[in-house]
Amino acid sequence: MAIKIFADGANLEGMLEMNEKGVDGFTTNPSLMKKGGVTNYRDFAFKVLKAIPDKSISFEVFADDEAQMEVEANEIKTWGENVFVKIPCIKTDGTPTYDLIKRLSDAGVHVNVTAVYTEDQVKAVTEALNPDVPGYISIFAGRSADAGNDPVPVFKYAVDLTKDRPKTEILWASTREVYNIIQADQMGVDIITVPNNVLEKWFKRGKTPMELSVDTVKGFAADIATLDFHILPEE
Repeated sequence: MAIKIFADGANLEGMLEMNEKGVDGFTTNPSLMKKGGVTNYRDFAFKVLKAIPDKSISFEVFADDEAQMEVEANEIKTWGENVFVKIPCIKTDGTPTYDLIKRLSDAGVHVNVTAVYTEDQVKAVTEALNPDVPGYISIFAGRSADAGNDPVPVFKYAVDLTKDRPKTEILWASTREVYNIIQADQMGVDIITVPNNVLEKWFKRGKTPMELSVDTVKGFAADIATLDFHILPEE
């Protein structure tokens, strides 16, 4: 497969495990850090970077104020050559951050633009990213689908728009299932970031539909054996 697979999480033990299994990079975010029990952002980041110095790792700014976001981004940039700085494409008040993205990218910061959902956002972010500087456009497929929207047209648009910009890579974010990896690869998406619980299924993939069918009814049978259920009247 041409697509690069990143692990999405903020638990050092889990990241090291996935590094051993050969993933191509990593993404984190504040919500994952909260879930992973991280109490000191900087200490956590430096532990990760010491353990994994040679693969792309994305760390996100915390501020919602553009000036402070820029300060944080320039600090995070110094943490390592393999670091990408995650900048949301929009602030909590709905204001886009395209000007900030452009300033950072033009200054050589490797920006991972996150929370992208629409074709208009993809277009604006692509225009903001310097084509000569590595950058990611993270489109949130799973969250979009959870809301009843089809993310596929947005990815097709993004892949086509950036086909002549090899350093601007499209990233499939908020992955929900193993098949998303195959789906993203078939569309020409550059990167997919996957939570560890889905990656575990990916590494164990390979059963045929018939094998899955048999496994399913065996599971039903095992549960039935533990239940005192009856359909026909007892004689």
